Amino acid sequence: MRTYPFISLPESLVVMRVCVAALFMAHAVVRIANGSIPGFGAFLERLGFPSGVAVVWAITAVEIVAGTLMALGWRARWMASALFVIVAVGILLIHRRFGWFVGEHGTGGSEYSVSLMVSLLVIAAADRPAASPHSERTNHASVVGGR
Repeated sequence: MRTYPFISLPESLVVMRVCVAALFMAHAVVRIANGSIPGFGAFLERLGFPSGVAVVWAITAVEIVAGTLMALGWRARWMASALFVIVAVGILLIHRRFGWFVGEHGTGGSEYSVSLMVSLLVIAAADRPAASPHSERTNHASVVGGR
């Protein structure tokens, strides 16, 4: 009988990859469903970004496409990297002004985004290219990402 957490490290990396991808895809789909793209675009234009709505559609598309491909394990390192950039820019433009905490002790802070960034870093690290024969590293790409 397996003990807690009942799954292996390679299995847990797959769970993390799929769940984090699902979070990004859900965020993008809700943005579309709620019709909040024009408002987000206007916000970006107030910050000086040209064509804010087009930028938001691009972000939304990346979240859906990269999330889907990452969930499927296709070039997970690159998909995680693209999503990492979106989160990092989101912290700089939006969340940092609200402090650290998202809920209970604050509203809209950076803690959730930092958690996503750490998760994306782990996903990217687990999907690295095959290690050289002289390296002590092992290749987990077949477990979490595959190519």
